[in-house]
Amino acid sequence: MSQSEMRYFSTRGGSDTLSFEDAVLTGLAPNGGLYIPTHIPSLPSDWQSSWSNLSFPQLSFEILSLFIPRSVIPAEDLKSIINTSYSTFRSDKTTPLKQTGEKEWVLELWHGPTWAFKDVALQFLGELFRYFLERRNGVLEKEGKEEREELTVVGATSGDTGSAAIYGLRSKPSITIFILYPDGRISPIQEAQMATVPDENVYCVAVENSDFDTCQSIVKTLFSDKQFNSTHRLGAINSINWARILAQIVYYFSAYFQLPQEARQSGDIQFTVPTGNFGDILAGWFAKKLGLPMNHLVVATNENDILERFFRTGRYEAEENTAGQAPETAAVNGSSDGQQATSAGGSSVKSTHSPAMDILLSSNFERLLYYLALDTLENPTNDEVEDRSRAQEKLNGWMNELKKNGKVDLGEKIKDAAGKDFWSERVSDDQTLEEIRKYYKRQEYGPYVVDPHTAVGLAATERSQKKSPNSYWITLSTAHPAKFSSAVELALNPQQFPEFNFRETVLPDELKKLETLEKRVHKVSGEQGVRELIERVKKGEKVVPGEGKGSI
Repeated sequence: MSQSEMRYFSTRGGSDTLSFEDAVLTGLAPNGGLYIPTHIPSLPSDWQSSWSNLSFPQLSFEILSLFIPRSVIPAEDLKSIINTSYSTFRSDKTTPLKQTGEKEWVLELWHGPTWAFKDVALQFLGELFRYFLERRNGVLEKEGKEEREELTVVGATSGDTGSAAIYGLRSKPSITIFILYPDGRISPIQEAQMATVPDENVYCVAVENSDFDTCQSIVKTLFSDKQFNSTHRLGAINSINWARILAQIVYYFSAYFQLPQEARQSGDIQFTVPTGNFGDILAGWFAKKLGLPMNHLVVATNENDILERFFRTGRYEAEENTAGQAPETAAVNGSSDGQQATSAGGSSVKSTHSPAMDILLSSNFERLLYYLALDTLENPTNDEVEDRSRAQEKLNGWMNELKKNGKVDLGEKIKDAAGKDFWSERVSDDQTLEEIRKYYKRQEYGPYVVDPHTAVGLAATERSQKKSPNSYWITLSTAHPAKFSSAVELALNPQQFPEFNFRETVLPDELKKLETLEKRVHKVSGEQGVRELIERVKKGEKVVPGEGKGSI
């Protein structure tokens, strides 16, 4: 199949395939599935030499072109989209690699406008939305038609997705964005980054008495409501949108090219990824399948360890908190910026120091499960369409069982297949704090202050190095430490580190300024409250948010 024939289909079934444009604008498939490409393309035979000195935007163009046919986005237009997307990043490498040990590096993904890794994908996605809508509306105008296409972007955030999405879509014509988050359960900086954006197309929605999974469930319900979806033309910015995964593939290649030649030539490279919704590490898996030399991807989870337990046992199931762990109120009383605590509905999401990973079910994991189903088919026919249909049927069985019972045992065969590409580690809150201290105290490569999610990744790397001591290790750093002040200040407390001053040492001036800005937040109750807010806004009503200032 040629590159020009690349199309996208739902993991849940159906014979229809979509163009890249339609897959991006649709987000979540009507049957609840996630869009994936009809095939994984091949790299050029000379990619290791011809791409070695490319800038990040140039590298993005080469990789994205493998998945986006010229008939959908002409080459010059794609280059313009990419260049605009990364023009606001503070590093000339976009995602620079920092050495932290003899054979150890951290890939800093937080040099974009909101200081989090999600800027890499959401700046690009925002430009795609703008490009597609401007082109479609230009055609309507030429045809003399009065109607215009509009997009209502609805997303849920456990912290960083929201601000990154808002900064990617603010003031974009024909787009309105609603970001849902659990009221009181994201960090003050994360809320301020969203709620202080004054653009009229931006709505920050605090869902009362909820956790992230509740907000994510509301989003999925709205997308699955065919009438509501078609009436308001919903668009997805969460990592369920394929364009986000695609953009994130690039920084794995960028990291590879930033390594010293000795490491590249070894072929013994491992990546560790702090993992919540599984999008970031899934991009790494696609990079590996494209042909990027790496051995394993290490899934680093916090105490919400459903993914770690799957890779260890083959069972994908929620689990009540282990006896003897600190009660939920302990985290709420100051140990966590996010406070994504156990909900009143009985979910077993535990509030931790790394709140962006406090997720019970990982949406993007379904994409990997589809490929595991495909790779483990009995008696594959090698007929692409038939084998795809059989894998979709197998996946649907798993997802239905998960929905019905809250768990599914995928078996040893699937666990072993996953283990060819993934290792996993679970990191506790205490271990997270200790890792922050450890890197701050480093002599040769320090001091280096990391956020709690990066600390989870580094702790997982440290353990995994025992399995493969001669490997070269890259840990993905997903956020600037300033975004998670409570955990960093708890780890580097004045009793142990009297010289450390968070505000002076860590907090950038751009984030200090947020304290002086007005906040605009719409508080709602449950799914019905979200529906009513969207409907009122789309009818043209002026909905006044709550306002106020708050310390970060």
